[in-house]
Amino acid sequence: MAAIKILGALGLLIFGMKMMSEALQKMAGPQLRHILGRMTTNRLMGMLTGTFVTCAVQSSSATTVMTVSFVSAGLLTLAQAISVIMGANIGTTLTAWIMSLGYNVDLTNVVFPAFLVGMMLIYKKRHRYVGDFLFGIAFMFLSLVMLSTTGKEMDLEHNEAVVKFFASFDTGSYLTIIAFLAIGTLITCIVQSSAAVMAITILLCSTGVLPIYLGIALVVGENIGTTATANLAALGAGTEARRAALAHLLFNVFGVIWVLCLFYPFVNMACHLVGYDPTTPGQTELLPVVLATFHTCFNVANTALLIGLVPQMERVVCWLLPKKEDSKEELRLQYIQGNLIQTPEIAVLQAQKETAQFGQRVQRMFGMVSQLLEETDDKPFTELYRQIEHQEDLTDQIEIEIARYLEQVSNGHVSDETKVKIRQMMREISELESIGDACFNLARTMYRRQESGKVMTEQQMENLKAMTNLCNEALTQMNLVLSGHRRHRDIRETFRIENDINQKRQFLKSDNIRAVNDKEYDYVLGTMFGDLVSEYEKLGDYVVNVVQARLGS
Repeated sequence: MAAIKILGALGLLIFGMKMMSEALQKMAGPQLRHILGRMTTNRLMGMLTGTFVTCAVQSSSATTVMTVSFVSAGLLTLAQAISVIMGANIGTTLTAWIMSLGYNVDLTNVVFPAFLVGMMLIYKKRHRYVGDFLFGIAFMFLSLVMLSTTGKEMDLEHNEAVVKFFASFDTGSYLTIIAFLAIGTLITCIVQSSAAVMAITILLCSTGVLPIYLGIALVVGENIGTTATANLAALGAGTEARRAALAHLLFNVFGVIWVLCLFYPFVNMACHLVGYDPTTPGQTELLPVVLATFHTCFNVANTALLIGLVPQMERVVCWLLPKKEDSKEELRLQYIQGNLIQTPEIAVLQAQKETAQFGQRVQRMFGMVSQLLEETDDKPFTELYRQIEHQEDLTDQIEIEIARYLEQVSNGHVSDETKVKIRQMMREISELESIGDACFNLARTMYRRQESGKVMTEQQMENLKAMTNLCNEALTQMNLVLSGHRRHRDIRETFRIENDINQKRQFLKSDNIRAVNDKEYDYVLGTMFGDLVSEYEKLGDYVVNVVQARLGS
């Protein structure tokens, strides 16, 4: 029953921390994004930002995966991400202090009022995230109370078999320390929660059966194991994201190496700061504080040692993970990876960046159509047409991939504001794919003309070039809006260009009928010219739809 209680309490602890972290990220999603994006101007600010955000969301894994996502989305450089990750390691030490508090202070008086207030706020939709946050805190504190109570009930310090088992380990041997370090790493990798390992360690140390040296070895191993979350998340991501995750691993591995070299003096220093003597039995109530003190001292010292070596760390990870020059890289989405979804806010931001990239791709595709219009030699014409055909297939695939990603995001718990953003983006990618279809339709009509051997008149070519210029201007304005700069978020310029396209289409349509009637060119050529003009006008309409979707109009 004691084992079931401990496992249940650990499950409740992980759930409570997850609930609290997600609620905070939903409450402060945009603010966290701006903090990470703007407060990383130098290494020290980046480190302080990582510390602040991790203290706020109570999860170094959340901050690290968030940072990896931002590197993937092009919002942070690798150097900025490394400094944020260093700060995240300091911020996560607050969790150990909260847990040590839970073993020394009766938190029952906080738990039940938090549940009551949290439930009232959840039923008020405006404050439901605050309610979720309070529920997360209540679950976390309740789990700490359960662990502390169960530890006392087990009375392990008077269990001869358990005491003998832990006493059989030589705490003065480096082999024993390394073995427990490996156990801490393995458990953290399996449960994907450094908080759970810290809770187990504090439970065993507070009962007096686990020597402080072995407990600290478990905590040191937890620092390596916690890097697994970001590295697993970055497996299917781009090179920059994988580099950021690898930097996190190297940072912690380096810290473990130097602290092992100074293990006993460093642990004794942490014990001395608290007033605990490792050679004297008793004082078990101080052991949770010793663990928290060591955890903080270790991460602060490791950051102080490496904060000046960020450029060198960047070079090392770039050397270990070189960028592959592969033709298939073009087919890969640049900013979004499904396994990097951490919060809806970040996911929507990444999708917006990918949509902007999609807009630039369709404009490049339109540039190929412009070249095709002026190409006369059969072989280069056919090669260019095949490229446009291939690009049309790619636009279909990109629309599907972004839509799947957005569906994955919408399946989670998202706010009403985020739902609106997702609907707008679904419309954007649909219209962008339609622009790709319009480009291919233009190319197909030009291909038909080339196959028929008919030649456009000089006047027709001038008119088509004018329509091309107007559409290219519209696409440029569309991409300015998609890029997200506030000064470019004006729909009036897009409407002006679209109005010019419509007027030009009306004039060319009437003029085309007149020219066919006057026998300036035959009916077949007139039909092809009319099809091209109509397709240009449709492309302009699709551009307006994209801009309206982005601006929410």
